[in-house]
Amino acid sequence: MFSDNQISHFSELEYSLYNFIMNHLEKVQYMRIRELAKETHVSTTSILRFCKKIDCDGFSEFKIKLKLYLKEAEQLRMINTTTSLSEFLERTLQHDYQTKIYEIANHLVKAKNLIFIGIGTSGILAEYGARYFSALRKFSLHIKDPFFPIHPTTFEDSVALILSVSGETDHVLNLTNQMKQRGSTVVSITNHSDCTLAKISDYNLAYFVTPEYRKTYNLTTQIPVIHFLESLAKATHEVMQRD
Repeated sequence: MFSDNQISHFSELEYSLYNFIMNHLEKVQYMRIRELAKETHVSTTSILRFCKKIDCDGFSEFKIKLKLYLKEAEQLRMINTTTSLSEFLERTLQHDYQTKIYEIANHLVKAKNLIFIGIGTSGILAEYGARYFSALRKFSLHIKDPFFPIHPTTFEDSVALILSVSGETDHVLNLTNQMKQRGSTVVSITNHSDCTLAKISDYNLAYFVTPEYRKTYNLTTQIPVIHFLESLAKATHEVMQRD
């Protein structure tokens, strides 16, 4: 609704106007300019100057922008966690994914190194995955720095478990390519199986849920990723116990 640059150039009066608007978003979208002026104790001229400062030609355009902002926020709330989880259960678990879990687990048991890779939220989950596997006696490391140096001898005889919602992030694809060039087996966990990362992986687990975005932020649920990580860890531990 307001950029950081716009907010930083507000006057004291404009900060007061901004705070009123943010605290009464639903109300302001239906107000006339004179009503807003009366409520905020400023002139209509000050409100028009405020609108210009946030790249609106007038108060009418400002209200259109505000309504679009509120509509976007409402749409974001429509996809709740329960709905996303139901999608995962219906679209993914109906397939024989358990067979693939144990097939991957057999490779993980034999690997000298397990390297979890992710950026952003996926980086946090990569760290969680490495910790969870290590707790089940399969020591693992994680990389969440897209510029982490990868040398040929460091990752010999390793499996790279790469996490990415879109499977199209350039830095992630670059790290994946480096790992494959070093001879690593690549296991990816992505939202869809037709993305670039899935196609260049030796194994892919896809969870197929509706993506959620708010501007540049990817808010797609990561509950399925946690499920896959824990399932892989437990299957790997089970195979290790048998061997």
